[in-house]
Amino acid sequence: MTPQVWWFRVDAEQGEATAQNDLGVMYYKGQGVPQDYSEAVKWFRKAADQGLPEAQFYLGICYEKGQGVSQDSGEAVQWLRRAAAQDDGAARIALGAMNPEGTPKDYVEGVQWLRELEVRTDLDALKLRKTAEQGDTDAQWELGLMYANGHGVPQNSTEASKWFCRALEQGSPQDKFNLGLMYESGKGVPQDFAEAVKWFREADLGLRLPQHYTDAVKSAEQGDADAQHNLAIMYAHGMGVSQDYSEAFGWCRKAAEQGSPEAEFSLGVMYAQGKGVQQDFAEAVKWYRKAGEQGWADAQFSLGIVYAHGQGVPQDHAEAFRWCRKAAEQGSPAAQFSLGVMYDDGQGVQQDFAEAVTWYRRAADQGYLEAQYNLGSMYANGRGMRQDFAEAYMWLTLAASSATSADRDKYVKARDVIARKLKADQIAEAQRRASEWRPSVPS
Repeated sequence: MTPQVWWFRVDAEQGEATAQNDLGVMYYKGQGVPQDYSEAVKWFRKAADQGLPEAQFYLGICYEKGQGVSQDSGEAVQWLRRAAAQDDGAARIALGAMNPEGTPKDYVEGVQWLRELEVRTDLDALKLRKTAEQGDTDAQWELGLMYANGHGVPQNSTEASKWFCRALEQGSPQDKFNLGLMYESGKGVPQDFAEAVKWFREADLGLRLPQHYTDAVKSAEQGDADAQHNLAIMYAHGMGVSQDYSEAFGWCRKAAEQGSPEAEFSLGVMYAQGKGVQQDFAEAVKWYRKAGEQGWADAQFSLGIVYAHGQGVPQDHAEAFRWCRKAAEQGSPAAQFSLGVMYDDGQGVQQDFAEAVTWYRRAADQGYLEAQYNLGSMYANGRGMRQDFAEAYMWLTLAASSATSADRDKYVKARDVIARKLKADQIAEAQRRASEWRPSVPS
């Protein structure tokens, strides 16, 4: 659950009608939470009973489509009429597209209704911006999330960062650190390591890092490999010191030459990216291998990638598979997903759909989005296991709920194709399971 959803839930549970409706919309669309029509209806009803026209409109649509409730055209018309009586334009258009019995007239009216919904989304964004410009920190935070994810507005990372900065002007270091974690993990905002580092740096300014720097230098100069590597990280990310890749490389190499597998891996990354040193994939492979042979999972996975693409070594899919498997067996979700793809495509190993499913599932259970999507697709097509549309819907719902705007449309479309093959009660059960799902520990 993202901070945005958490804040709305707190207000909703205190009886705030607008928050109840907004929380319903999040569950209805699967934004920040797994899509769950039953949960959406619960919150729409609470807000609708307080007379909020937007909630009455959504509740009417849920009854019309049988989403989260038994389909009931008469009940749909009643709720839409209540909203329309309060000048809700979308409700009026929806009513205009229905016969007295509550059945749709034609597709042209349906298209007009969808266009109206798009207009309402734009208006909501404008209202939110006005509130944010008046200094409301909750509105500033929500507007930042909208721009970060492209929800209701064009995706714009610069605008997102601007509104996050405004919201956190008076924020605690912990708030800024939490935003850094969101960017690092891709939870609630698109994954962006540069933004994560920026917010980690904001959180730490004036706090512990100067002392950390002093301590790190003292220990590093005394030959402590961990301190040398920590100092390298501080220089690489500009944490408490001016960013300096050359200094980072120098300290990282000192630690790597002492046999620190973490430093050996970091040194390989610097060679691969050309940070602080001229790019050299052969040197990157050399240091990845040193760390990988000591069991460092990230290095093992990186070796798998360079062998798969022939970077610094001759391309060798069998060797790529061997190193990916080592990392996957240590619980790396990225390696587990890649191993699933190799079994799926028969690359570096004999094609085996059942094995592909096994590795997709291990990564999906840890919350790896691409694995959740692929696992859902395997269930949908009956590849490597018995075809199960309900199970496919659940995994695709999970993937769609946390995806960035770049991938979300693909995931939502795949989920909605599966929805046409299921009954309303099957969809509700799959949504319930998705909402109760929690990531597992690495395996």
